[in-house]
Amino acid sequence: MEGVAGITQWEQVNGGAAMYEEGRRLYMNETNAAIRGCKKAGATEIVAIDGHGAGGGWTFNSWIQDKMEAGAEYITGYRWGSYVEGLKAGIDAVLLPGAHAMAGTPDGVLCHTISSTNWVRASINGVEVGESGLVAAIAGSFNVPVIFVSGDASTCKEVTDLLGPNVVQACVKKGLGRYSARSLAHADACALIEEKAAESLSNRANWPKPYNVGVSELKIELHTPDQSVQYLDRPGIEVVDSRTVISRADNFWQAWDQFWRRH
Repeated sequence: MEGVAGITQWEQVNGGAAMYEEGRRLYMNETNAAIRGCKKAGATEIVAIDGHGAGGGWTFNSWIQDKMEAGAEYITGYRWGSYVEGLKAGIDAVLLPGAHAMAGTPDGVLCHTISSTNWVRASINGVEVGESGLVAAIAGSFNVPVIFVSGDASTCKEVTDLLGPNVVQACVKKGLGRYSARSLAHADACALIEEKAAESLSNRANWPKPYNVGVSELKIELHTPDQSVQYLDRPGIEVVDSRTVISRADNFWQAWDQFWRRH
């Protein structure tokens, strides 16, 4: 949700805040634009997943039910980074509308990785990643590529630096700091997303390779030492020190799942 054009403040993305209803309308419409683009390209099955943790009953449930674009199915209420049934079933591609930059990105609007209060940084096999990289590595574990991203300029660069220049971008804003941006008008942002989503699916010969990292080491640096306690004695996980946790496995999905799954 933080990557949506016009969104620059936490009050626009936190459920129940004064500006949240505006933010969720913008989010719904950009999601719909991506779905229209997929339909335009001939996609026969489209599944959208709400990955925004807005808090309370809005967590992974920010879309507006009666405003959803027809011709797709929608997953709400499912924990971020956990729904892989479609990946296991052999979907063709993953698109990332509304993505945001990793923690510490100077001109990344509302930049963070998973949690501004809990995580400092994440890396996979020594390569620092944000949430887009985590999703790409999960999908890559099932040999599914990420082919499209929309968000601010820093996010688009982050994703293409990681996955290659063949990822189709829809840059809908440029960060002027963490809490300011130069954005496209909402209608223009939606039009661009629709166009670029269609373009990404229509050009299969140029899809980037899946981000399959093979044997995986996921390293998370936490903000405070109390947060590492929950990982003690978990299989496959090493608590290196009070603020550093490493999960190791034969593939990234396993490394992520054993770290992220609630016990």
